[in-house]
Amino acid sequence: MTLAILMALAVSLTSCGKSGDKAAGKDEHGEKGHKEEEKELTLTTEEATRAGVKVEALNAQKLATTIVVTATIQADQDRIARVSPRTEGRITSAPARLGDRVGAGQVLASLDSVGVGEAHAALLQAQSELRIAEADFKRAEALVADEIIPRKDFLRAQSDREKAASSVRAATDRLRLLGGNPAASGRGISGFAVSAPFAGTIIEKKATLGDLASPSQPLFTIADLSRVWIVADLPEAALSQVRIGANAKISVPSYPNDVFAGRVSHIGAVLNKETRTVAARIEVGNSDGRLKPDMFATATIEVAGDTRELMTLPDPAIVLMDGQPTVFVYEQGAYVARAIQPGERMGGRTVVTGGIKPGEQVVTAGAYELKARKQKSQLGHGH
Repeated sequence: MTLAILMALAVSLTSCGKSGDKAAGKDEHGEKGHKEEEKELTLTTEEATRAGVKVEALNAQKLATTIVVTATIQADQDRIARVSPRTEGRITSAPARLGDRVGAGQVLASLDSVGVGEAHAALLQAQSELRIAEADFKRAEALVADEIIPRKDFLRAQSDREKAASSVRAATDRLRLLGGNPAASGRGISGFAVSAPFAGTIIEKKATLGDLASPSQPLFTIADLSRVWIVADLPEAALSQVRIGANAKISVPSYPNDVFAGRVSHIGAVLNKETRTVAARIEVGNSDGRLKPDMFATATIEVAGDTRELMTLPDPAIVLMDGQPTVFVYEQGAYVARAIQPGERMGGRTVVTGGIKPGEQVVTAGAYELKARKQKSQLGHGH
């Protein structure tokens, strides 16, 4: 009787143990398998497209050794102009506005000047004298042909005509030099325009309607911002490594996901005693005008030396999950969260030193959307 009771109790305990395992989720997949399943996330093709998910194979690339330095953006000093009137005048209109993009020869402001008016009057007088000299010359030419006057009178008339013509040319040049229009008439004879010397952007304006402007005070500053200078502070210790012509990548806080390519075009000849740095100039194309003067920037400059084979990912591909840098790997139709070991950052990309193997398909865009979906699914699972 006692033996039968003991056997029954053993069977009952064994059954309870199996039932407990099922309740804990360990009967078929085990605790580890359950956690692995939680890391996977599946999306249809349409869902992935809407989420902006992009995948690329991770491969090692040969990258040159680089240094990262702080920098500021400046206008190309070879393509900047401070526009002043050529003579003193009262500003009658100033249609050009700060920030406007203007074309070469476009009128920026109109002025009225006593000096231009006087120059125009001098031109009119010279033209009148030329007409008289022309008439005298024609008369003398006819008379000398009939031998009515001596030849010396004819030569004097010819000389007077040439002097009058020279005076007209000089008066015209002076008027044009002041900005006046020789063809102007009426009230317009004293007016002149200030124009843009080349196509660019107005980055400074000091023209106010009614003010008296002079050549010593620029009314506008125009810069051609289609190409800008990135002025980097190059450490003294790096001078032997950086060469003119070296490739550089520029990043700015305003566009954290974009990298602007350029080349080192100049290395300064003077060392800043306080910062122990030398100014290095990097020229960067800026046709879309996104880079603005005085912006702060970070320059990643290639230095002389051997290249390294590194695996890198765009910075947006890496997200923090539970405080751990993580990427999403696409495998067997699912997006799997994978912890990685990040290394140095290089111009908008991060070196990956561990956690991923070459050839694996990694999400390079849309990682934050996948993270949000992952966290949402985990919260749902928790409930």
